[in-house]
Amino acid sequence: MITDTQRSILQRHLSEVPVKLGALASELGLEVFKSPLRPGISGLIEPSHSAPSGFRIKINRHESVERQRFTLAHEISHFLLHRELIRNGVIDDTMYRSNLSSRHEIEANKLASKIVMPEAAVDMLRRKYSGHSFEEMTHLMAKDLRVSEPAMRIKLGG
Repeated sequence: MITDTQRSILQRHLSEVPVKLGALASELGLEVFKSPLRPGISGLIEPSHSAPSGFRIKINRHESVERQRFTLAHEISHFLLHRELIRNGVIDDTMYRSNLSSRHEIEANKLASKIVMPEAAVDMLRRKYSGHSFEEMTHLMAKDLRVSEPAMRIKLGG
């Protein structure tokens, strides 16, 4: 459950494009590390005695920057939505499957999408690039939001 304070922090960070995910995580009290995780693992969230929130996130540094950003948003979403279920940690594979239920993974994916592609920013960029073809618009918006083109295409409904 997202607290009012966390919702306020989230809303403030969603007003910048691209969303500064490291700053968002830090303000939420999360430690974030880029780590050489084994192939097939995109990221994880686990308890931490040194993090103010009690949790740290590790992101596979061998994946693309766009993928790392979505994974970080996904792990932040697990913290915001499912921290009571994290217990000893949640490891997400490249398909964002973990020891949590698929419902929890879908919830984390939906919130992660809203974090990296905020509706207000998508609407503003859609107007900005309205004279371009769908493919050009997708490319330009993905670049501005620092997300993958497939993720942007899904967001735009293409």
